[in-house]
Amino acid sequence: MLVMKFGGSSLANGQQIQKACEIVKSRRDRQPVVVCSAHKGVTDMLINAARAAAAGEPDASKITERQRGVLRELGADEWMLDPYLREIEDLLRGISLVREVSPRVLDHMQSFGERMSCRAVAFHFTRAGLKAEAYDAFELGFITDDHFGQARPVKGYEAGMKAAFAHKVPAGVIPVVTGFIGKTERGEITTVGRNGSDFSATVIAAGVDAVECEIWTDTDGVMTADPNLVKDARNIPTMSFAEASELALYGGRVLHPSTLLPAVKKNIPVRVLNTNHPEHPGTVITEKGGVETPVTSIAHKSGQAVLTIESAVMLGQPGFLARVFDVLGRLKVDVDMISTSEVTVSITCAPITNLVEVKEALEQHGRVTIAEKKSLLCIVGKDLKAQAGLGAKIFGALSQEQINVEMISHGAKAINLSLLVDDQDVRRAVPALHRALFS
Repeated sequence: MLVMKFGGSSLANGQQIQKACEIVKSRRDRQPVVVCSAHKGVTDMLINAARAAAAGEPDASKITERQRGVLRELGADEWMLDPYLREIEDLLRGISLVREVSPRVLDHMQSFGERMSCRAVAFHFTRAGLKAEAYDAFELGFITDDHFGQARPVKGYEAGMKAAFAHKVPAGVIPVVTGFIGKTERGEITTVGRNGSDFSATVIAAGVDAVECEIWTDTDGVMTADPNLVKDARNIPTMSFAEASELALYGGRVLHPSTLLPAVKKNIPVRVLNTNHPEHPGTVITEKGGVETPVTSIAHKSGQAVLTIESAVMLGQPGFLARVFDVLGRLKVDVDMISTSEVTVSITCAPITNLVEVKEALEQHGRVTIAEKKSLLCIVGKDLKAQAGLGAKIFGALSQEQINVEMISHGAKAINLSLLVDDQDVRRAVPALHRALFS
């Protein structure tokens, strides 16, 4: 089997869905399993509608018109998905009555994007000569825990998924499966996190022992930098799981951070390709990767917060960091980078809603200051520590742009070098680093 995931931009409208159809046709002899995101923009519409309903303004009209518009472009009955649209309206009315949208309800609301998208895509495929059938992923064994908004498949899900594919998908039929969503053993719909259809695809690939997983997006594979910031960013033909994971974790725009975990466990190659440029070879990601280069890529993650704890008590006191991280773990703060000195420790994290609570909890260990609107720059390569003069290139490039580096992280065996700068400096920093490291 070959798992093929198409993202929101690849399924944005009738024209894009037709492109996806032609790509799947070219691989029909490889037993494709198609994993779909929602049409571009629909998930945001669903989230915004839920929040508006919680404020007493239930309105599904924008979602209805967007979905019916795609159906009209495909030549389908534009009322084909009305049962889902009516369910959305009912859910919004319920939210408006209680004036609250819980994580569980929000997951249920977001699920409609993929569920409707899959039905539209399967309709078009069948009409175009590819016999296809739409499935919600949980019908085919995608059973998760109940961590709403960030659910993960339960241990041993693979056996159930293999059985479901064998018994529910008829021979000769292409399954068109929802990305992004699953269901708990109690029957509650969950999501795996925003932009998580990549992760769904590799979970399914691991579950059915696929020979490869293709991620179809709107770029020519993984790039040496964000092409929105660097016009001459170039394609990376091959890279390792480790390199790709670092890029995804530190803001790479192509892959979801969790995407590669299932593929790594089963050693399934992941290929990133461009729906608008299907003849391009894209990027293939494997355990070993390809030809080693001094630097593979530059990623960035903006909107970060920095917590700094200053305390003379930590000087020569074993266990101080353990106590700090106990607080962070209890309050579910995901730390990206840490820097310590004799009397201070600084950590970076993504924006969190309980920042004030975290600050108050940490103040029992010292004086706490918070800085926001910071960005992590991440330079990724297989063996950075062996690159003599690399640091001089990096800091020289940033110095020429008069960009101040506030934190640095680079472990002895790390394949990344991370730097912290102001958000406002990213648009100058990334191109400057790319010129210094790739020109």
